[in-house]
Amino acid sequence: MPFGATVLADGKVIFRLWAPTARTVELCLGNQAAEESVLTMDRLADGWFQCETPPALAGHGTLYRYRIDGGLCVPDPASRANPLDAHGPSQVIDAGAFVWKDDDWHGRPWHEAVIYELHLGAFTAEGGYTAAIQRLDYLAELGVTAVELMPVADFPGARNWGYDGVLQFAPDHSYGTPDELKALVQAAHARGLMVLLDVVYNHFGPDGNYLHTYAPQFFTERHHTPWGAAINFDGRDSRTVRDFYIHNALYWLDEYHLDGLRLDAVHAIADDSRPDILEELAAAVHDGPGRSRQAHLILENDANAVRYLRQGQFTAQWNDDIHHALHLLLTGECDGYYADYADQPARHLARCLAEGFAFQGESSGFREGRPRGEPSGHLPPGAFVNFIQTHDQVGNRAYGERITMIALQRPLQVVLSVLLLAPSPPMLFMGEEFAAATPFLFFCDFHGELAEAIAEGRRMEFARFRAFANPAARAHIPDPNAPATFERSKLDWGCLDEPQHKFWLDHYRSMLTLRREQIAPRLPGICAGGEFELAGASGLIVRWGLRDGARMTLLANLGESPVEGFEHFSGIALPSLFGREIQTIYLSQSDLPDFFSAGRMPPWCAAWFIEEKRA
Repeated sequence: MPFGATVLADGKVIFRLWAPTARTVELCLGNQAAEESVLTMDRLADGWFQCETPPALAGHGTLYRYRIDGGLCVPDPASRANPLDAHGPSQVIDAGAFVWKDDDWHGRPWHEAVIYELHLGAFTAEGGYTAAIQRLDYLAELGVTAVELMPVADFPGARNWGYDGVLQFAPDHSYGTPDELKALVQAAHARGLMVLLDVVYNHFGPDGNYLHTYAPQFFTERHHTPWGAAINFDGRDSRTVRDFYIHNALYWLDEYHLDGLRLDAVHAIADDSRPDILEELAAAVHDGPGRSRQAHLILENDANAVRYLRQGQFTAQWNDDIHHALHLLLTGECDGYYADYADQPARHLARCLAEGFAFQGESSGFREGRPRGEPSGHLPPGAFVNFIQTHDQVGNRAYGERITMIALQRPLQVVLSVLLLAPSPPMLFMGEEFAAATPFLFFCDFHGELAEAIAEGRRMEFARFRAFANPAARAHIPDPNAPATFERSKLDWGCLDEPQHKFWLDHYRSMLTLRREQIAPRLPGICAGGEFELAGASGLIVRWGLRDGARMTLLANLGESPVEGFEHFSGIALPSLFGREIQTIYLSQSDLPDFFSAGRMPPWCAAWFIEEKRA
């Protein structure tokens, strides 16, 4: 890796820093100023500084900082560890010191993906990498095949969602050491679980980023983001910036044996060059770790752009559209972005199931009438990650309520059968499978004016919602910086034996068992672009063509009123007319075939079938 500190085979350590506006850079070894060894780094071409140390002076575990122009001491922006927090010294890590025992692990194919998103600090009472290992058997038994970690890049303070990271190569010290993260990945592989990691390549957090002082070329005023000046991916000196992020992706996949990355909010990455940074990064991954094992790249892209999926560079993309349609059907909430789905939520859902996105170029009222999205019906279902809960959709509610706190049991059961059995890979958010009673709130650990600004900004985000139009109502929104806000967000695993939580856990397990045994084996080669029809205001039928000529079919009514005159939609009641044999996968109630034969769909029901093609 051209950045940071690298331990060589002979024990020497090479330190490299890109500081194009610095006149001098010194390497300060040790923690306390009185004990430091200070070495002047050699200035190389193109803004680089380098220093090589003998084994007696530095090695695995050595703390170090860079002194810029004889004044400010800064951590290494490519630090592999920062045990004294983001403002403290970095630590030399020997990348080859950890003994891996997963040589026979080559990942899992994407059609088997059932993703479980978790926050390492709130997933267990203890928090951290080692504690998470104790829950891996539970996840495997649940039917999960991929664990997705919210970002671990070092952030300031003791708690954060992770999207305010400032040291992109350093696993945050509050969760444990780099070796403990590697042990978590290795333990997951031993249980057949992939490990995916969220990475943030669109901005740095508001506290602890020193790059502006010695490498302002990292940023550009040509583009702007919600967090200020954009990362410089296409201007002067952008080559080093692009390499920084490409090597970061390779670093996580190679050095930590991760199975994939989820790139946060790529719609906020501005890059007018070709190939752009996403294309170049994907090519580097496929030409590197992707040549010998499965390496999955997933996008979050609010623009519903499909270019990266169409070209096969990225495996899949989060599908907010399906969440919004399902949430509206379950709760009736139509504030904010839900308003875009209020006209025909069942149609939006059916289109998501069949074609990927609900918005494929249509205007968005929430976005002041601007078009949103691109046609996606030509993509296979595996290109879209579906969910009913995520850290965003739970944590960005004022009180962090989970869906089981605001939806009725039977409708939610039916919705989950749609979500968990559909061809697209489903994603769960930690604790949803047992209807966790604990909220998941927005939390961080900033101080002073920044903390006050974040707390006030958080409350103002909800001013456009009817329930929080009154300032007095907004004043009750939990303070993100309060330690209690974080503590309240930790999962309570002691509730699993309580009847209401056991009920939901059993439901999830049964759905994921059906998926593993009857759905997943049929997914390789599934045809791109399904077909959908609507029945009344809330009924829908969706079909997907399978590789062997069979069809997977969903019939559902996601409303309070029965749907009449249904028989001409499905052909399910009289399958012999279609020359097909029908394998029933799931019925939300045992008497559904009688209703279908009578041309009716009762309220809140779902049925899954495989229509086999006769020889």
